[in-house]
Amino acid sequence: MAFKQSFSWWCFAGRPDIGGDAGKLLKGAKAIGYDGVDLVPTELLDAVKEHGLEIASYVGHASLTDGLNRRENHGRIAEELHRNIELAKKYNIPNLVCFSGNRGGLDDERGAEITAEGLKLVAKAAEEAGVLLVIELLNSKVDHKDYQCDRTAWGVKVCKMVGSPAVKLLYDIYHMQIMEGDIIRTIRENIQWIGHFHTAGNPGRNDMDETQELYYPAIARAIKETGYDRWVGHEFIPKGNDTFAALRRAYEQFKV
Repeated sequence: MAFKQSFSWWCFAGRPDIGGDAGKLLKGAKAIGYDGVDLVPTELLDAVKEHGLEIASYVGHASLTDGLNRRENHGRIAEELHRNIELAKKYNIPNLVCFSGNRGGLDDERGAEITAEGLKLVAKAAEEAGVLLVIELLNSKVDHKDYQCDRTAWGVKVCKMVGSPAVKLLYDIYHMQIMEGDIIRTIRENIQWIGHFHTAGNPGRNDMDETQELYYPAIARAIKETGYDRWVGHEFIPKGNDTFAALRRAYEQFKV
């Protein structure tokens, strides 16, 4: 398999059949074949490792809405990112998730420039640590109103402005289907700027099944064909009551 598969902790940990049992979820995911976990709480980092899984990504800084596109946030965010780069080195975490923040009336061109300035403050440290700072692409239509990094082209522009191999995009397929569609072509044309993927069905952010509009087996093959060898993280809310059945179906679709 060309890439590794993970699952986002927040989507699955609180479900009734898991009952808040972290060990049960980690053990079950490992048995399915998962390689790692996304966005796991700090207090569970050791538990993830103890169950033979990797930490695929970790939140780099706060907050999603008040982020890198404001210069007054740069000092705080740089401090948080430097601290989490050290954590990433300790736990061998490959990706730290970063956020543009909301527009709040800020022009997109200016927002890109300021976001790039903020990332430049930390890019060298990330390079030296072998950690990627991945700017998350989110939709501003349904889930994250006014979020600025809501188009692939905008995110790529920021990456180019920074000019560091340690700064890439978290390409969330669900969010980008809402904003721009044309998923496979966009992935193929921009794979050099993508450091991490997230998945979910659309509409609804649920299972990647026959009720939604994305055909994930083809997307999985397209990602593999690019030579991408990092992480694909499943970040959907299962509709049914069997968490492990949902995780297994997602895993099998990307077992290409």
